[in-house]
Amino acid sequence: MRATWLPILAASLALAGAARAEVVDAQANGFEVKEAADIAAPAAKVWEALGHIGAWWNPQHTFSGDAKSLAIELKSGGCWCETLKGGGGVSHMTVVYVLPRQTVRLSGALGPLQSMGIAGHLTWTLTEKDGHTAFTQTYDVGGYARGGVGQLAAPVDSVLSEQLGRLKRYVETGAPG
Repeated sequence: MRATWLPILAASLALAGAARAEVVDAQANGFEVKEAADIAAPAAKVWEALGHIGAWWNPQHTFSGDAKSLAIELKSGGCWCETLKGGGGVSHMTVVYVLPRQTVRLSGALGPLQSMGIAGHLTWTLTEKDGHTAFTQTYDVGGYARGGVGQLAAPVDSVLSEQLGRLKRYVETGAPG
């Protein structure tokens, strides 16, 4: 992420209302955040949208400034990667568990967390009922950051809540914003 990530995180607090967000736990050595949303679409449609992350992820939360440079392979060993100008790139996370249309678990540190001694697991869970999908997103993070990892919980929760809201709008309306 660019050096301007803190103001962007703060601005995203105002946009986070589309999903229920919660800092489940925050300690000096780690944290857990959880977001949930009811998406008015079947799980198959939500699953397909997850595979098109560049269509709904906020470009302000990329290294390139362009969400279209993001790609995710929803298969074991798949990469959530970003292409950078000049032939560079970023491996944001690696898919470590997949149950199609139900669960994806990714391993890695998102955004500015990559520059710290931090590891994390992001899990997306989809449960369909009556044509709607209950979507839950949990990010468990542990490791080292100056001042403690727990202080990062609220801003990370805010960013992930914003992204879930954008996913929900994208699936339901075709536009994330």
